[in-house]
Order: sequence, then C-alpha cells, then structure tokens
Amino acid sequence: MATRTSHPVDNVTQVPTADQLGPRTPGTVYDNASGMFRVLEVVTDPSEARRILRRNAARFAVLVRDLHAGTEHYTGAVWTGSDRVLKAVA
Repeated sequence: MATRTSHPVDNVTQVPTADQLGPRTPGTVYDNASGMFRVLEVVTDPSEARRILRRNAARFAVLVRDLHAGTEHYTGAVWTGSDRVLKAVA
C-alpha cells in the first residue's frame, strides 16, 4: 500500500499582496528591528519585483530610505507585527 506524503503549503503566497505590504505607501515612515525607513516607491507588478529583487517568488518590492544611514534599497519583506508606522501619509 502506497503512503501519501503531504507537504506544507507556503501560506505567504496565499496572502494578498496588500496584506503583505501593510500600510507602506510612498511617504510613510516606519520602523522595525532593522531601523527606521521612509517608503519612496512601491512596485506591485510581480515581474518587475522579481527583476528588482532577483528572486523568483517576489510579488512586490518596496524602495526605502534608511533614515539613519541615508541609504536607499529595495526590500521584499512582508509587513509583520513588529513593524510600526511612525508617520502615515494620507
């Protein structure tokens, strides 16, 4: 008798992109354990996000400026409970 093996489903790919982005829109300032950031651009086209981040599974990319270091970089990190908005933009 054959045994079936189940594999866990990657739940991140099932979460809508808006939920993964959280409140990050251009101009928003937020912080987390990595630092304090201002959102400069949000890329939601999956093919462009994959090209920018060089990751086959990327669904979005967020261009941020590190407010302490003054450097800019793209991130594909999902919004979590440890992220918090310091300044929201309407």
